[in-house]
Amino acid sequence: MSSTSISEKAAAKAGSEAAIPEQSGLLEQPKAVWAVFFASIIAFMGLGLVDPILPAIAEQLKATQSQVTLLFTSYNAVMAVAMLITGAVSSRLGIKWTLLSGIIVIAVFSGLGGASNSIWALVGLRAGWGLGNALFVATALAAIVSLSKSSSAQAIILYEAAVGLGISVGPLLGGWLGAMSWRGPFFGVATLMVVAFIGLSVLMPKAKAGSSAPAKKISLIDPFRALRHRSLFVLGLAAALYNFGFFTLLAYAPFVMGLKEHGLGLVFLGWGILLAITSVFMAPKLQQRFGTVKSMCAMLTLFALLLVAMGVWTSTQWVVIVAVILAGALLGNNNTLITTAVMNATSVQRSTASAAYSFLRFIGGAIAPYLAGKLAEIYNPHVPFITGAVFVLISVLVIAVNYPHLKHVDHAEAGH
Repeated sequence: MSSTSISEKAAAKAGSEAAIPEQSGLLEQPKAVWAVFFASIIAFMGLGLVDPILPAIAEQLKATQSQVTLLFTSYNAVMAVAMLITGAVSSRLGIKWTLLSGIIVIAVFSGLGGASNSIWALVGLRAGWGLGNALFVATALAAIVSLSKSSSAQAIILYEAAVGLGISVGPLLGGWLGAMSWRGPFFGVATLMVVAFIGLSVLMPKAKAGSSAPAKKISLIDPFRALRHRSLFVLGLAAALYNFGFFTLLAYAPFVMGLKEHGLGLVFLGWGILLAITSVFMAPKLQQRFGTVKSMCAMLTLFALLLVAMGVWTSTQWVVIVAVILAGALLGNNNTLITTAVMNATSVQRSTASAAYSFLRFIGGAIAPYLAGKLAEIYNPHVPFITGAVFVLISVLVIAVNYPHLKHVDHAEAGH
């Protein structure tokens, strides 16, 4: 995603070392690293935080399912566009002030979201949250790498752990606070972001030590130029297609499970835990044994089959619940695999290539939630999952057809 999956841009700044765990000294980090680590967990809570409260928001704000899914659409649409400017912003402000700016924006818009009284106001404020999240997550790993005492590979693992914790804890916190009021998760994130702001302000060193702003300023047009590279364009297109399945599961599945806030929080907690474990520990092993591209195709095919099962047995609660949780393992593997592929896809400056890839990727994440809600309203609850599965299978075909343009990814990985 994954989550996701959002770490590509920041990971790109860390270099092209293989993301194979090296455990020695991983936890021996300066306080500044742990401050960024904590803030990263909170930032990634935003991805799944609203999952457990989607039905409650629909009921209390008298909104349709498709209107509520716009909370994901506006968030991802702004993230897509913002990914094109974060490189230019961070190359001028430096990492510390880019992170702090993102935190401020998240805190303000999540707090205002909790105080809103209409679905349209909430959708608009969620878009502002997406802007803040883009500024933060696009530079968080670069901060961890520049401040860490460990190797870049270890720093990447540490960051992926923060991503996984955030994605896991987000739905749990959302379910707990959401059981009291749907506004609770929004106010909770705003409060935690204030704590994160104080921590980063105090613990991160001045720009000379904490910033990794490049000597050359990044142009706004550079990401579009990067898409001329066939391998990068193919990976971005495949990710956009695969995100139709990812966000159908994330944004629409809560409506068909028939669970309250606590139950939804626990289901997506299980999803997030599997996502975190596989992205850090299992994906590197798949990479080594089968290769990045082949492993990616296998994970996406299995994910499509899970979506088909959800589409066929939509009214069978336990099938949907089990499928959602198991999907976490497949998505966690795929997030790390596709991150690795992007890092090794082209000789273009990695931060620029990652911005271009993320732009395409989040376009899929913006369209998919609303499409799922509308398909359910027009047809029936089965159709969104089947449609998501079709898009995921098309992403596999796109990768397979363009394999000659991607096979160098594994050679680049083997060279590290």
